[in-house]
Amino acid sequence: MLNQIKSMIDESSETMKLCGKLAPQTGQAAELIINALKDNKKIILAGNGGSSEMSAHISAEFVGRYKLERKALPAISLATDMAAVTAIANDYGFDRIFERQLEALGNEGDVFIALSTSGNSANLIKAAEKAKKMKIEVISLLGKGGGKLKNSSDVEILIPSDNTPRIQEAHLMILHTICELVENKMFGK
Repeated sequence: MLNQIKSMIDESSETMKLCGKLAPQTGQAAELIINALKDNKKIILAGNGGSSEMSAHISAEFVGRYKLERKALPAISLATDMAAVTAIANDYGFDRIFERQLEALGNEGDVFIALSTSGNSANLIKAAEKAKKMKIEVISLLGKGGGKLKNSSDVEILIPSDNTPRIQEAHLMILHTICELVENKMFGK
């Protein structure tokens, strides 16, 4: 068991090191978010499974705080309103759960962040397509080669891994980095 633990930790560390090459895309994503927030726009996030919880987590970092005491920033996760998710899934199909909410809550100039380890989630693909039609900027955090979401975003952060847990760990690290960049630029020293 100790060898397995060491192997998993080593793999995670190596994936994180490889993410250093994603600094330009991470900076671009932070700038999109900063510009939107300065224009009184909001950040909208979505994902499935563990990525849905991550979208809620990051939304809370913007609304509450990350590290700095500052005013609340407008952000929402489309994965948290279970009444909307289940009603839309029942009436329109699971593929439209994020698209319908984005249509209702999104405005031109907002930023939509799609979290997908595979890049093949139909509901995120439809939401990204809707966002583009609504002139909402799209940031995608992906893995496993990017899937169908690859090349369909304004900023694409593609984790160099095929292992879902390592991709999710890297997504969280990247999103925390973005939160810190946003806070420092808008409210820091």
